Amino acid sequence: MPKRKSYSTSAQEIDLSSVPIPVPPFDNSLPPPSKRRASQRANVRQKIGLVSTNPDENAEVLDGPQALRASPDAEERDERLNVEKLGANVATQVKDEEDEVPSLVTGGDTESSLSELSENESPTRKMTPKPKAGQSAGKKTLVADSKSKGKKSLPAATAKKEDAKEPQFLDPEAEGDEEADEEEIQAALSRPPPVHSDYLPLPWKGRIGYACLCTYLRFSNPPVFSSRTCRIASILENRHPLKDPDQPPHATKNRPDRDQPASIARGQAYVESLGLANARDIVKMLRWNHKYGIKFLRLSSEMFPFASHEEYGYKLAPFASEVLAEAGKVAAELGHRLTTHPGQFTQLGSPRKQVIDNAMRDLEYHAELLSLLKLPAQQDRDAVMILHLGGVFGDKAATLDRFRENYAKLSPGIKDRLVLENDDVSWSVHDLLPLCEELNIPMVLDFHHNNIIFDSEQIREGTKDIIELYPRILATWKRKNITPKMHYSEPTPAAITGRQRRKHNPRVATLPPCPPDMDLMIEAKDKEQAVFELMRTFKLPGFDSFNDMIPHVRKDDNKPVKLLKKKTPRKKTKKIKSEEDELEVIDDIIDAEEDYIQETIPEEDVGMGGAEGRVYWPPGMEQWLRPVKKVLKKKDPEDKEKLTPAKKRKVAAKPEDGVQQDGLTTTSNPANLTSKKSQAIGKTSAKKATTPKKAPKIEPMPSTSNDEQSDAMPDLSEHEHESLPPKKTKVAPARKSARAKRVSYAEEVGE
Repeated sequence: MPKRKSYSTSAQEIDLSSVPIPVPPFDNSLPPPSKRRASQRANVRQKIGLVSTNPDENAEVLDGPQALRASPDAEERDERLNVEKLGANVATQVKDEEDEVPSLVTGGDTESSLSELSENESPTRKMTPKPKAGQSAGKKTLVADSKSKGKKSLPAATAKKEDAKEPQFLDPEAEGDEEADEEEIQAALSRPPPVHSDYLPLPWKGRIGYACLCTYLRFSNPPVFSSRTCRIASILENRHPLKDPDQPPHATKNRPDRDQPASIARGQAYVESLGLANARDIVKMLRWNHKYGIKFLRLSSEMFPFASHEEYGYKLAPFASEVLAEAGKVAAELGHRLTTHPGQFTQLGSPRKQVIDNAMRDLEYHAELLSLLKLPAQQDRDAVMILHLGGVFGDKAATLDRFRENYAKLSPGIKDRLVLENDDVSWSVHDLLPLCEELNIPMVLDFHHNNIIFDSEQIREGTKDIIELYPRILATWKRKNITPKMHYSEPTPAAITGRQRRKHNPRVATLPPCPPDMDLMIEAKDKEQAVFELMRTFKLPGFDSFNDMIPHVRKDDNKPVKLLKKKTPRKKTKKIKSEEDELEVIDDIIDAEEDYIQETIPEEDVGMGGAEGRVYWPPGMEQWLRPVKKVLKKKDPEDKEKLTPAKKRKVAAKPEDGVQQDGLTTTSNPANLTSKKSQAIGKTSAKKATTPKKAPKIEPMPSTSNDEQSDAMPDLSEHEHESLPPKKTKVAPARKSARAKRVSYAEEVGE
């Protein structure tokens, strides 16, 4: 019996006679149904009392798995994970969903930072997806908008399960296109055109960099990146010893044995090992960047998983002090700048104490990470932590007051590194600049965010009017003797509305009108490739240090490569008479095996692009980083009749001495016999040296017309079973008598 749908019961309780059935608009006489806006849905939900903080059910929550970020570059992920299993923990991508964001599991109102953005009031709040046709305003059940036009709307619980089945990228830059209704598109197209500056900061004298992940090193062998992570369940599982402690851990063959007693220290050692592996890869990334003229890098906030967690958190010293000091030593030697960017849920203006406590711990973790690098004085001052102000929570003035209050509680080490950045959701440059001047906090100008959220009464959209604020912005950095930095990115070409324009383009086409000695962070999905694109376009320093990759081929890895096989020489038939002959045979074998030996690349050169620097892949050609996928071709029915090479050799090796007919063998052509045998021998020199066998002699057939040989003909009846094969046709034997004599039918000479 099919399972009853969850909404079938409620549908039966409704009196269908009282429900009006609309007439399909077969003509254009009826006006189209009015479109419901986000504010109307919010009023309905307030009346019903079903306001939920679950982002899969409540479209007002802007921090769900599919929500757009104020900082799309704050978190970097390149793995496809299951949102349902992970609880959509986009906040830190490693936090426990049951401890930190229980609203994702229960759907209730909890003291979590995840539900705070539902109280935001921003210019983009009303830009919600258009409701599906037939969705009434008074309907109590929240209906999730379908992703495709032809998909029927389902209840929230059912839609949530279906969406959770689809794996999602936790990389905010990899979000899909945002749908917009006609009014949003019309309003976006009607806005005044942007006014951009024609100034280019050339010749370039500053440092240019990217965020967190190098795409080329990520797919090297072994991979190099600094964002390895885990789940809390993995930490708890690894508190138990392995089933076989003498063998390395394995996903299936050697897992932790939960029947044995657990140890907290063992689980802590597991998560610390991930952080140490991440920190060690910083050195390789710095040297790779330096080789290609990149001297600016943002470190991943997920370098040490769960370091700022309330229950599973830990200090980085002393276990990570030596590894981080080594990375800082290399950065100081090469003159590189290192920064960090805590996640969008690290907010100091929240009205909830739990969120403030989490933010304090997260800032302490980032400050300790940068301090353990042991950088020189100026580079240490330049190692800043970029932070967004966060949500508005209904009142900007009250939020600013809470930020001032919580900022005063921070330690001096955090205050020395904290800087604020304008975002693309709520806080514009004109909102943050007075606060930064008041509290002596440097301000990071993000050109892309400024083109989305700006004060239209004071400046126009574009890069021209914002130049007037450069003196005030740069002054916030000079007060603390910190080198200024700016962020630059571009929207996708197809973006129209403000919500769509938040998504970053994989690469940028131009440079912003910043000072030529600025430290510029390029926030793009293609990471270092976006920097390479700018280098080639404007001939920036280092543009001639790299070249295009060979598709799917990497010569800077120690991965074994299948080479063309070289046939080993066969042993000669002649015997080895002296030591010189024996040495010649050994030399031949060694020469044949040289093709199978691959030259080992030194560890410091692995993943560095080789002598030719083949590390650039064109836009849209990210698949060049991976090996070619093997495509299995379907067998053609006609190929069954074709002989494989092995079958051809067998056919050639079969002796074709003669053809049997009616149990008798006829002689074949000796010339053909010799040629067939020569084909079976092979093409090698050793096989050609062998002499073919002689064809077997076959006695002539008896004939009754030969008078001279009739007397010498043997009696074939006595040797019938020995010399001749049995006949295929069965013939009845002739009846013989005991007194029967042998009769010779040969004609006598006298007759």
